[in-house]
Amino acid sequence: MKKLQLPFVATPSEACQVSALLDDNNVSWQIIDSCNWAEDYPYTPKAEFRIAYTPDAILLNFRSTEDAVRATVAKDNGSVWVDSCMEFFLSPNPEDGIYYNFETNCIGTVLLRMRGESLPKIQVPQSLLDKVERWSSLGRTAFGLREEPTAWQTAYIIPLQTFWHHDLAALLRTPSHVMRANFYKCGDLLPKPHYLSWSEITNAKPNFHLPQFFGELTTEQPNN
Repeated sequence: MKKLQLPFVATPSEACQVSALLDDNNVSWQIIDSCNWAEDYPYTPKAEFRIAYTPDAILLNFRSTEDAVRATVAKDNGSVWVDSCMEFFLSPNPEDGIYYNFETNCIGTVLLRMRGESLPKIQVPQSLLDKVERWSSLGRTAFGLREEPTAWQTAYIIPLQTFWHHDLAALLRTPSHVMRANFYKCGDLLPKPHYLSWSEITNAKPNFHLPQFFGELTTEQPNN
């Protein structure tokens, strides 16, 4: 099981500032390279993420280099996983069995749902998604499929209230609290479909919705 500590940083005013801010705070890139279904899906594009938190938001930075890039979904809560996609699944309080799946394509279109064993999947309202600040190195306009090697990067400022079922601010400030999470790179309709994870998954078929394989997240506490 992978483990990661989230650093505490200041809140940037715009998503385009996230990458530079994380650079300035020496927040390291984490590799998404578990090719859990290599026999059927052997392709492993370069995929990395880094993450931090602020008093009122989670900062998320993705980057990838792949042989082709696809961006067809321009409306939030659409099927972003068919495009060049990276994802962040978070279980703020593992004891309650609830987690959020934050999925985004290479132009910053976002899908966000809440799931749990005793709950139907609940789509986050657009009013909350509208507050998620986004930036993409490829711009925000859909462009279809580009069959050429492409490096891209996205960044997000995700307000803590986006994870509305939990008091995430309180959980992040609790030194002993352990959250669970996983990070993914996928692309169902790319010329080379792929399904990579940060924390390894043991399952017969591709499935990211398996909280038992999430890694552990703890938080660096701010100096008071």
